[in-house]
This record gives sequence, C-alpha cells and structure tokens, in this order.
Amino acid sequence: MTEIHRIPADYQPAADLLRDRIILVTGAGAGIGRAVAIACARHGATVILLGKTVAHLEETYDAIEQAGGPQPAIYPFNLATAAVKEYTDLHDTLSREFGRLDGVLLNAGVLGERKSVEQTSVEDWDLVMQVNVTANFLLTRSLLPLLRQSDAGSLLFTSSSVGRKGRAYWGAYAVSKFAVEGLTQVLADELENISAIRVNAINPGATNTEMRRKAYPGEEPSRNPLPEEIVTPYLYLLGPASAGITGKSFDAQPPR
Repeated sequence: MTEIHRIPADYQPAADLLRDRIILVTGAGAGIGRAVAIACARHGATVILLGKTVAHLEETYDAIEQAGGPQPAIYPFNLATAAVKEYTDLHDTLSREFGRLDGVLLNAGVLGERKSVEQTSVEDWDLVMQVNVTANFLLTRSLLPLLRQSDAGSLLFTSSSVGRKGRAYWGAYAVSKFAVEGLTQVLADELENISAIRVNAINPGATNTEMRRKAYPGEEPSRNPLPEEIVTPYLYLLGPASAGITGKSFDAQPPR
C-alpha cells in the first residue's frame, strides 16, 4: 500500500512563488490542468500549455493574459496519436524557445470504460495505456534534459486512489495509475543524489471535473470542489517549498 502524504496544513503560496520559472502543464485546456496553469501564471510562471484541443488551450491562454500573468505558450499535442518523433520535436522546440523547464505537471489522462476486466475491449485498454502511461514515459524521457537545466526541477505525475488500491470496474484506468505510481518511484530513485530534479505524484481526489462526472454520473457534482479550489498542493509541489521532497505520493485533498 502506497504511503500517502499531504502538504503542510498552514502552507500559503507567496505571490511571487514561481516568478521567472517555466512550467509545462499537459491537459491545460480544461479541468485541473487549466486551473493549475492559471494558478502558476498568477504566481509568476511562464506556462507552456500542452493539449490536443487548440480552442481550449486558447481559452486558458486568454484567461492568463486577462489576469495579467506572463505571456504563456500554446503547444498542440495529441497524446493518443503522437509518434516518437513528435516528442523529440517537442524537446527541440522547447529547448530552442525556453532553454529549460523548472516544472512539469503531467496531468492529461483518459478514463476509459468503466467495465470489468473481462468486458474491457482491447481498443479501450490500449488507448488508456497509451495516454496515461506510455505518453507520460515518452514525455518524461523527452523533457528530463530540460528539467536538468533548472536549479530545482519538479516533475509531477497525476495519480488516483484507484492507483493505490484496486477497485472493481476501474479496469485499465486503475492499472494505468498503478503504473504511474511505479514510474514516479523508479524515476525518483534514479535521479536522487545525481540530479536536482524531484519527482512526485499527486492524487487530486474527487473534484468537479468532466472526468469525475463521467465516472460518477449519479453523483451530485456540486458536492465536490472545483479545480480552482485544489491548486495549492500543486503550487507547493511545483514551487521551492517542496525542495528535497521526492518519490512521494500526495493527496490534494484531506480525507472526507
């Protein structure tokens, strides 16, 4: 069973927490990715918005600009279909335009079918594993050289409670999040003592997002916090307060 960590209860991010930092967020067009991207910009970061739907990324871009944050960048990228060369091109473009990354939030993911393992289609299994696991591996492999250029790089994976203890009918999604927990631990162990990069995972918990509403169609959405209400743990883990913390799995919300 994975040991669960939480940020200090009294933590409050400083207004200039991420000033002059460069942060990449996947799935930045909606939900938690959008909320964290806007929060990072509000605290001074230049944010690279990565996602598959340009119109949604443009909405996040506009929200950041309207709030007076540093000018963000948009990078359209489809994790379900991107070839290996596209990950190399991503690294080359960011290296040329920015020179480094100080933080990466790998937030994008797909839910897949809520069915038993026996009833899960091969196509759905492959899609969930591609987006939630293989794409995160390829992104990590491509972006680690840029994180090494930072004096305190932070790589943050997105986990789930069903990636710590399996539950019936969560199928490929649960298995993919177990893989994310494992990838977090392996990378943290590999990089500790030889790199300034810290690697952690965060479980957002029940949040009023499209994915949550799809997973729990009978649930009243308003009983869960909005993405904007859970961004503080993300800022903690992407910012300097979490220096030296690596290989840990965090919950963004307290237990209910």
